[in-house]
Amino acid sequence: MWDYSDKVKEHFFNPKNAGAVVDANATGEVGSISCGDALRLTLKVDDDSEIILEAGFQTFGCGSAIASSSVLTEIIKGMTLDEAAKVTNQDIADQLEGLPPEKMHCSVMGREALQAAIANYRGEVWQDDHEEGALICKCFAIDAVMIEEMVWANKLRTVEDVTNFTKAGGGCASCHEDIEAILEKVLAEKGEKFDPTATPIEAITKIAAVKAPLTNLQRIKKIEQVLESLRPALMADGGDVELVEVIGNTAYVNMTGACNGCQMAAMTIAGIQQRLMEVMGEFIKVVPASEMKKLVNIEVA
Repeated sequence: MWDYSDKVKEHFFNPKNAGAVVDANATGEVGSISCGDALRLTLKVDDDSEIILEAGFQTFGCGSAIASSSVLTEIIKGMTLDEAAKVTNQDIADQLEGLPPEKMHCSVMGREALQAAIANYRGEVWQDDHEEGALICKCFAIDAVMIEEMVWANKLRTVEDVTNFTKAGGGCASCHEDIEAILEKVLAEKGEKFDPTATPIEAITKIAAVKAPLTNLQRIKKIEQVLESLRPALMADGGDVELVEVIGNTAYVNMTGACNGCQMAAMTIAGIQQRLMEVMGEFIKVVPASEMKKLVNIEVA
């Protein structure tokens, strides 16, 4: 399991400003319930001073999403809109005394909701950066602009970093090559060289606290246990999942029954991956077994 700071736990168990603000005059909505994360931020702004008097949130997501939304409302109350516009996702994470790398996308969602609310108050149409660039991750609708911005702002260095901050690459993994190309481009602009074997930047400070890595046999048993816990929910919809192989940090699975060929299969696999990472406390890729031969051949070549 991931280690959460006391601040994260405090805001999760006792969220501040939960619910919509009565008579709000600014609203920002981001994310999608179908994607597993959504946030609606409402503000009451003084029309003369543009000071944020009240802030409230309604969110659908994990504990980190709740904590990020809660602390965001505390950060911005009393700020002018111009001051609030400068709040970054890192400010949100810092206020929580850190977030697990795999949950940094929750702070990004908070920043985006704030920008959307400010635009809404000013009568502007918030330009979602996701709509401006080439779509990279089809599973989570994340585009190149979003990834480049996060790489620049948060000094990301690996595909795993990008997945942790944006969710891009956290589904079927077919976009990892494109993400690597973006990393190579941005790092070159910064005078650095992309190293596909680099240690994820956020993990560097955690290495000392990390327990001994699992052996492959231990990892397989853990994965089987998690799949077994998810099986009743899949079978309730007529589907199932079968573990085919585990190579390194990649688990290859077959979706069977009603899950086989389902349009939501990619989302189901992403959900399985998310659950595995939560339980195992390490980065795990879940990939359809049909991709195994191709990916293994690429690694060998």
